[in-house]
Amino acid sequence: MEPLERWIDRQYRYSAGAMLASVSPVTIVKSRPFFGQTVRPRKGSIVASPVLAAYDPDPDYFFHWYRDSAVVVEALRLLHADGMVGEETRATLADFVSFNRSLQQLDGRKLAASPAWRQSVDPGFVQYLRSDAELADVHGEAVAADTRINPDATLDISKWARPQFDGPSLRALALLRWMSGLDRTVAAQAAQLIRADLAFAAAHWRTPSFDIWEEEQGSHYYTLCVAGAALEEGAAWLEDSGERRVAHHYRTESGEIWRSLDEFWAPAEEYFRSRVLSGGAASRKELDIAVILAAIHAQRTGTRHSVHDPRMHATLARLEALFSDAYPINHKRDARRGPAMGRYANDVYYSGGAYYFATLGAAEFCFRAAAGGSGSRAWIERGDAYLETVRAFTPAGGELSEQFDKSTGAQTSARHLAWSYAAFISCVTARRQVA
Repeated sequence: MEPLERWIDRQYRYSAGAMLASVSPVTIVKSRPFFGQTVRPRKGSIVASPVLAAYDPDPDYFFHWYRDSAVVVEALRLLHADGMVGEETRATLADFVSFNRSLQQLDGRKLAASPAWRQSVDPGFVQYLRSDAELADVHGEAVAADTRINPDATLDISKWARPQFDGPSLRALALLRWMSGLDRTVAAQAAQLIRADLAFAAAHWRTPSFDIWEEEQGSHYYTLCVAGAALEEGAAWLEDSGERRVAHHYRTESGEIWRSLDEFWAPAEEYFRSRVLSGGAASRKELDIAVILAAIHAQRTGTRHSVHDPRMHATLARLEALFSDAYPINHKRDARRGPAMGRYANDVYYSGGAYYFATLGAAEFCFRAAAGGSGSRAWIERGDAYLETVRAFTPAGGELSEQFDKSTGAQTSARHLAWSYAAFISCVTARRQVA
């Protein structure tokens, strides 16, 4: 068998090229005839998958998700720092900033006031359209909570889970981490976006929203954690700029968020609950990989709500036990491999199985935990075991979809998912810092 190090290097190079196919995909034209749409992406847009599909059976992921695009921009930064991509990436980042600034001008009231566009929608698909009332609410800061946008910088007219609040925080974090390498003009434009996103996070973190999986409305560990990290990093950035009053406000709000997240700890179950639903309804998704993803996306230093938090370690252990038992592909794995990881128990989306970014997220968590020093070799070996599992279910060509089936290991759901490639890049970067 090919040595793990050699496979990692080869898959890293492939992932870099494959992820770039989702960035500014201006040569791809997406037709949604039943919605009367022809979508021609603009520079700076980032689609979740560049594969043209229409739930036939692959899902239509040809959208600019705020969350996914921020994860990709962070991976681009890592590739740039590694020398895998050149100075042209700065122009790509400038396009991303320009595209996102243009989205701030979107106004759903214009669509609601001009209903003629509905006449081009196939009668069988009218049931999937957003109402005029909902569209009319999308303007100003509400655009940033609209979950996803067409890559031609127009509003998504289809029904979806909205509002979603993790996007602005993740975008702020990604841009804050790029700021030192930007020229003055782009930095000034990025700063305008960052300020808007920080203001959004500070104003809305107490408001219920949809979770990272766009399924349930309430208060969510992931959403709050990345908001806390964005406000914390944003406060430091503003202090460096001499804006102490706003920085103090954001630091205070961030502290409140960390305290609120302590309440998500369930000592009897020994895991962080991923959500508290609106109205106090129960959820079967409390034990959720989203908590682990929160830790690696927030990249918080210190102990509380970071990869060094013993409560996080306990949560990962519970998730490992859950998926080790639930997925047939985990039952006969050899000693070198860790469990393939999914989202939560009894998931039903497509195969309801393992996700590449979930398994890679668990691996990255281990490598980041190893940076703490204590027990670092054990953490590295644990992370490598997850990578061995990803290798076992990655085809020779290197293609990564969204899922691999819990029984057969076959790839399912969206093909060439940008998030899967970004997760591989960030995971390997974390490994190289400690291995």
